[in-house]
Amino acid sequence: MLKYALKRLLSSLAVIFFVTLITFFVISVIPGDQAILALGLDATQESLDTLRSSLGLDRPFVVRYFEWLVDAIKLNFGYSAVYGESVVKLIASRLPVTFSLTVFSILIASIFSSLLGLIAALNKGKVSDGIIRTSVLVISSLPSFWVSLIALIVFCGKLNLFPVNGYIAPNESFFGFLRSITLASFILAFGELALMTRMFRSSLVRSLADDYMISCDVKGLKRSRALLHYAARSAIIAPITLIGNQAAKLFGGTVIVETVFSLPGIGRLLLVSVEQHDIALLEGVVLFITLMVVLMNFLTDMSVALADPLIRLSGGEAK
Repeated sequence: MLKYALKRLLSSLAVIFFVTLITFFVISVIPGDQAILALGLDATQESLDTLRSSLGLDRPFVVRYFEWLVDAIKLNFGYSAVYGESVVKLIASRLPVTFSLTVFSILIASIFSSLLGLIAALNKGKVSDGIIRTSVLVISSLPSFWVSLIALIVFCGKLNLFPVNGYIAPNESFFGFLRSITLASFILAFGELALMTRMFRSSLVRSLADDYMISCDVKGLKRSRALLHYAARSAIIAPITLIGNQAAKLFGGTVIVETVFSLPGIGRLLLVSVEQHDIALLEGVVLFITLMVVLMNFLTDMSVALADPLIRLSGGEAK
């Protein structure tokens, strides 16, 4: 198990290194002079050269990258040109919003997909199975920006069930926090419903067809007990992997929902950094999202290893 964890840790560090290297290179070659953006078109050549020197833009790419990497390890991402604040403080202030969105949406998607997957698996080949699979596919296929706008008009504008925009911290009002985050979480969850329902259904169908389920029937064990104690435990490994991967994807994919619902999260911060060409903020946000995605994938791998005895006992991949 320790060997498996070390292998996953080393591969995670390699991913972080290459993603940061590629990101830093792409940001370095995209059009736009950071000095001109900061000082304006009327700035003198002397002031532009001074700012470029202070920002390190006149140094070789490799030198700038490793200097930035060392600063990043020290949690020093510099200051945002747009907000005039530390990038670390900006990310820390926006993290609770995106984290809440991700956790709520994954919980909602997991609950609905597991229930629908269970019903579909128990009724394999029947009308209800087809209805469930078709319905979740249609729901997941709808564009998130369109669903967000419709939900905003109906549930916020006409029914007044949720606030039109803004975010309320849980320490200010927990009920207000739930109202400000629930609708956006449902929108994100709907996008993951089809894939997760299909995974839960296929895993349960395979488990229900295994020999031990036939043995349970022969021994007269109650169907509900056999389903919960044997089939569900055997079928949970694949969904664990999927849930972890979807959570990682959602963490970096909340831009549209946060923009529509005016939620001050990491996704919206990323959008501002791209629009305003805020290099320090963009580099910091991209690195942070990469770290979160890699961390979630690492935790997912560890959860699967704990749930799968083949990996836990062999210290490697399941055969």
